Amino acid sequence: MTVHFIGAGPGAPDLITLRARDRIAASPVCLYAGSIIPDEVLSHAPPEARLVNTASMALDDIIGEIQAAHEQGLDVARLHSGDLAIYSAVAEQLRRLRVLGIPFELTPGVPAFSAAAAVLGQELTLPGVAQSLVLTRTQGRASAMPEGETLEAWAATGTTLAIHLSLHTLDSVVQRLVPYYGSQCPAAVVFRASRPDEQVLRAPLVDLEAAVESIPEKRSALILVGPALGETGFCNSALYDPAHHRLFREG
Repeated sequence: MTVHFIGAGPGAPDLITLRARDRIAASPVCLYAGSIIPDEVLSHAPPEARLVNTASMALDDIIGEIQAAHEQGLDVARLHSGDLAIYSAVAEQLRRLRVLGIPFELTPGVPAFSAAAAVLGQELTLPGVAQSLVLTRTQGRASAMPEGETLEAWAATGTTLAIHLSLHTLDSVVQRLVPYYGSQCPAAVVFRASRPDEQVLRAPLVDLEAAVESIPEKRSALILVGPALGETGFCNSALYDPAHHRLFREG
């Protein structure tokens, strides 16, 4: 028996890996966060699978469901939105399973920032403009921010920021970033990337809050800020320059 922790992607049922699809299809028990995992993703589960919505469950309840499946020798597909590597609350579950001796594996998924970049139709790192991408968030009720991990610290780099779980503090985000990026820095908010109801708002940083007022849905959104979002005069990389010598091409 194995617990398959699966990054179920940003929402579109076909925007998951082949491995994720196969793990879901082979698991007679499926635990999923119903508040953020669309029902369409569950279409990959077997018709007779036990589907458990964990949205209202505490950690002990979730582990109890896994233990019950373990005792019956049933594989579990544990679905989380996006990718498991960030903001997934997977670590606390893995810690409990290690103590209980219940085997598990992790299957990565398409992260929110990648889906958002695809919706925007652009790369988030550009030669001479931004060569780093900072994935961060603001402090919320569920998780405090460690000392030193501030928006100001990341903004001082001038690179692209992907700010998760923070739309409810957008006014503060804008006020804190403008001194570093300037009021006219390109910015965007992407709601529910890859889903049928996805929405995209682009605006200069200083106007972003006003633009978002027209959108009633404030969950499942990603804030993106940085000059790479609007730069068109960047230089080409050396990757495809015929004069650039590389392992697979003579200069």
